Amino acid sequence: MELIINVFLSILGIYFAIGFLFGLYFIIKGATKIDPLMQDTKKKVRFLLFPGVIATWPFLIGKLFKPKTV
Repeated sequence: MELIINVFLSILGIYFAIGFLFGLYFIIKGATKIDPLMQDTKKKVRFLLFPGVIATWPFLIGKLFKPKTV
């Protein structure tokens, strides 16, 4: 049982570590690629979005690097 808990916590830690790194990139540069209106937002608003970006990074990475169709 202890092994299962350690594996689960390791996977969860890796998930949030990747989310944290992606979140930094997304808040600084990536958000404006998805929504151009984010360029005019204050840093406090972006800071509030940071926890949500960490939790949902797999969905946002797909939107961020998806080729735009015109």
